[in-house]
Amino acid sequence: MKVLMTNTLHSDTMTSGIRVIADAKYVPERSHPEESYYFFTYKIIIKNEGETPIQLLSRHWIIINAHGDRDEVQGPGVIGQHPRLEPGASFEYTSFCPLNTDWGTMEGTYRMRSVEGDEFDISIGRFYLTTTAQVYG
Repeated sequence: MKVLMTNTLHSDTMTSGIRVIADAKYVPERSHPEESYYFFTYKIIIKNEGETPIQLLSRHWIIINAHGDRDEVQGPGVIGQHPRLEPGASFEYTSFCPLNTDWGTMEGTYRMRSVEGDEFDISIGRFYLTTTAQVYG
């Protein structure tokens, strides 16, 4: 696995010919710092840079807040979908993550299936959720 990082707020990870790019953004209008509630969105782009079609089956997120508290989220697909990506195709989605601290990290894996029926995990590189930076608009 090769991991390319341009900075800690953005991750760009390649596993088995599949690239996962993640960017995060703090959303102050949906946050309530006085109640220790910080709302973040993140954008994911999954690109099939391999030579065979693949399908996303499930996700596994590891979310760690500023105190080191760890939360794991697992489930089928992403945003209710199980995208199939032909070689050269990409899939993009946006989701959200509330935290009880003003920063934290996210990382994880997607479970994929090849056209031959083999299942394998691809990495989602660690990126930061922070109130001090805007990464995408």
